[in-house]
Amino acid sequence: MPQAGPLHRRLEAVARDLETRFLGRSEVIRCMLVSALAGEHVVLVGPPGTAKSALARTFARLCDATYFEYLLTRFTEPNELFGPVDIAAFREGTYRRKTAGMLPEAEMVFLDEIFKSNSAILNSLLTLLNERRYVSGGITIECPLITVIGASNEVPADADLAAIFDRFLLRVRADYLDAFHFQDLLQRGWELEAQLVSNARPEPLLTAAELRGAQKQLAKTTRFDDAFLNAYRGLVLQIRAEGIGLSDRRVVKILKLCAASAFLDGRNVPDASDLFLLKHVWNAEDQAAILESLVQPVLEAHYREHPEARRLGAAAVGLPAIEAEIERVRAVLAGSGALSDVQLFSQLKMLGELKGALASHGDPKARDLAGRVDTLLDAAFKGGRFGAL
Repeated sequence: MPQAGPLHRRLEAVARDLETRFLGRSEVIRCMLVSALAGEHVVLVGPPGTAKSALARTFARLCDATYFEYLLTRFTEPNELFGPVDIAAFREGTYRRKTAGMLPEAEMVFLDEIFKSNSAILNSLLTLLNERRYVSGGITIECPLITVIGASNEVPADADLAAIFDRFLLRVRADYLDAFHFQDLLQRGWELEAQLVSNARPEPLLTAAELRGAQKQLAKTTRFDDAFLNAYRGLVLQIRAEGIGLSDRRVVKILKLCAASAFLDGRNVPDASDLFLLKHVWNAEDQAAILESLVQPVLEAHYREHPEARRLGAAAVGLPAIEAEIERVRAVLAGSGALSDVQLFSQLKMLGELKGALASHGDPKARDLAGRVDTLLDAAFKGGRFGAL
């Protein structure tokens, strides 16, 4: 049974549970929670084998939500998603579908390879995602849908898919984990496999009805102050100036996501920390780096004034593990044997990943470790000696 206590605390518990199970997915998890709380949709873009479906399934179970998932192809037929035609009713002259256990009656939905679906599927999905309605045989079914989590290996380039892509306000990369996560990946991956074999299901921490209730409360309780709105306006104008399309409709809807992010932290006034969401509004993957360069300085300025607000996530890599990995790389670079170009590149790539991980830590020691990484990088690029480093 769901636990007692304030809803935002239980949502925090959902996030912690997911972060414990799924290593290095804190940003993805927060985007999923924000989308569900705001009643919007999120798409995860990344290669196969990054636990996208397992993450969505566990999230639905922790929220005690009716769940539906499906892998779409261009050959997928409507009855596979929306239910088979009711033959008995059809014989009596009524066309309708048996929707029990299918997408129209689900509260949380995971659609894998969503952009590979055909036009017959897309047309029905568009109305369902946007209006929570499914029309079949002249009958309109009101759907209890809270959120759809889409997944794809790539961003759609076909203009015919622009409408369905637009329904997903947040677009989040779900890549393979950095190499320094490897040890923890093996441990947690094995634990997750054991849970799957034993068919162990996580205990729900809240209910889908509570999530829907919170959606209705957001508009009543959230206040946007001038400081936030000015920062938001400034970033939106910069994003548009970079040529990244951000329609007026999406600009307004993203405010709802910011309100949901504030709610997760127990606030009714969004602040600059909630603007991290603007890193995930790209339309093409090469725009992600541009958004990062615009949004991250605003976040860092906020965290310098409010260091307690920095979100590390329960699964953030600890500094001892990072320090050990820096020392391992130093030992490889300082070894007696000459490194091939491929070996050198792999170590430099690792240093880059370590530096990125350190940027998410507010601990002063992280700055010292980042300095050690910079020293190693400088020595590598200058062809220097590593033994004394």
